[in-house]
Amino acid sequence: MNKQDLISKIKQLDGVTQDERAYLINLVNTKKKYGLVWEDKPEDFEEQLRDNLPVLKEVKEKAIINGEDNPNHILIEGDNLHALTALTFTHEGKIDVIYIDPPYNTGAKEDFIYNDHYVDKEDAFRHSKWLSFMHRRLRIAKSLLKEDGVIFCSIGDDEISQLTLLFNEVFTENNKLGVIARVAKTAGDKGSYFAPSKDYIISYSKNKSILRDFKDGVDESLFKKTETVGLKIGEKYRDDVAFYQSSLDTRPNQRYFIKCPDGSFVVPPGESMPDKNEDGAKAIPISGDGVWRWANETFFEQGKRELLVFKQTKQSPLLDENGNRAKWNIYTKSYLNDRSEKGASPRDYLDQFINRKGADLIKQYDIDFSYSKPFELIQHLLKITNKSNDITVLDFFAGSGTALHSVMSLNELDKGTRTCIISTNNENNICEEVTYPRCERTINPYTNKKGKEMPSFPNNNLRYYKSEFVSRETSLNNKRELTHLATELLCIKENCYLEKSTTIKQAKLYENSKVALLILFDDIVIPEAINFIKNYSGNKIKVYVFSIGSDPYTEDFTEVLGKIELCALPDAIYKAYQNVLPKRKRPETIIDLETVNPINENGEQLSIL
Repeated sequence: MNKQDLISKIKQLDGVTQDERAYLINLVNTKKKYGLVWEDKPEDFEEQLRDNLPVLKEVKEKAIINGEDNPNHILIEGDNLHALTALTFTHEGKIDVIYIDPPYNTGAKEDFIYNDHYVDKEDAFRHSKWLSFMHRRLRIAKSLLKEDGVIFCSIGDDEISQLTLLFNEVFTENNKLGVIARVAKTAGDKGSYFAPSKDYIISYSKNKSILRDFKDGVDESLFKKTETVGLKIGEKYRDDVAFYQSSLDTRPNQRYFIKCPDGSFVVPPGESMPDKNEDGAKAIPISGDGVWRWANETFFEQGKRELLVFKQTKQSPLLDENGNRAKWNIYTKSYLNDRSEKGASPRDYLDQFINRKGADLIKQYDIDFSYSKPFELIQHLLKITNKSNDITVLDFFAGSGTALHSVMSLNELDKGTRTCIISTNNENNICEEVTYPRCERTINPYTNKKGKEMPSFPNNNLRYYKSEFVSRETSLNNKRELTHLATELLCIKENCYLEKSTTIKQAKLYENSKVALLILFDDIVIPEAINFIKNYSGNKIKVYVFSIGSDPYTEDFTEVLGKIELCALPDAIYKAYQNVLPKRKRPETIIDLETVNPINENGEQLSIL
């Protein structure tokens, strides 16, 4: 039935109240044919955003600055819904990779807290609360990703099915990259039927159609032999991959005889037999017949046959020209240099990144925390995305700060300049007593209580922020306050933190090797700013100027427009937030039923519905 036809019939129903009619219409409008349906549960952190705008305030005494040219990583203390909202102004469409490790919603104590209460297995809305919680955050996270951005999300058995459907809704099923099964622990006897030992990593892209293929490293230990002849003399190679594999699909151009060193011919097992000659004459295989890994045309390409290796064996799966078991098997030679350049497709099963490695490592930094993922896991995920070494990474369920550890370690390995943004609340003092100490001890040199000097990455900076708020009421005073508090947001947005002195009143100036950032807190200083810009010999200046509306006084800056980029504050922030903020609360109104449903001259009540 057509939805509009159904709504029209609902409007004509007798014997229902206005609220009942509105409820039925809403059901029709929101009903889904297929997918995930849950009851949205209000969240205190979202309610705060109905009346307030989030900003980020730097805690300067906690900054770790080891050089202005080092990557500037960011730690945000506060609820991640507020942090994500603020990041829509600074990083919309700029994040390359997101990794998150949200609560698994197992029902165990201290796993998932919603509105200051633990959610246990007996909670009738356990899954709805978790889905409401995740949906709000994933929707904003998607807006932060670049078009070819990738998100990885760790999750357990309790929510794997629901989370997959939720990702399908937010990112669409077409952008699903895969689900990785990971061995989380190797021992244990908990569980009535199975001992739980694994979890999952869901992976999606914002736009899969423009995403490069993932690429994993090659296991060099497999390449045990060294070439002794030819153009590749001295290179490492392997020759243990069979040229025939039983799992290959049957195709007509991949079944042909190959001549062996003793003059005999071999073919994969099957009923159809090709012509027995040296030009590789093909057979039309019967269903189930085996085939070679190369098409007949590839076999004759220059240099290809030199990659075939013939080995005598009594267990060959191949047939000779008489249909008997052959005494030869054929393998292909693969060179390490070629394979390393091409890379390998990553597996969707991981067994080398168990949780114990993460827990053991963080203890060595004298930090008491039992739930840290191994940093090598996130490092592996970043590497297989096949992205450049200057990307931006986000983790808004930071926990102990494993993602930042991973990024800094990876930068150390390949001389990269990746930056990382991590966000966590401070429940049970986790940010102050776990996340920040770990960041500090992995950036600056640290010797633990046992006298061991721990690995550190001093060529990095960390800047620490807390969430603060400004009223959403667009009064002049609130606009001015938001403009002043936006300074830190602008520094994050432009990655420009070094403040320089300026003679311009009610203004701030920041510079780095790539950009200058000039913030004007009042339009009365525009003439001074123009004189400064005329004499400025550095990089192009980004000028943010306070304006009541959306005009950044473009006409006033006409004579220096070629040297600047203009933007109006706080209008730019309002525009960035408008698509992610919840709707404002509307004041309740008292309805006069006699006014809504007036009475006619006969004393009958009329309906306006």
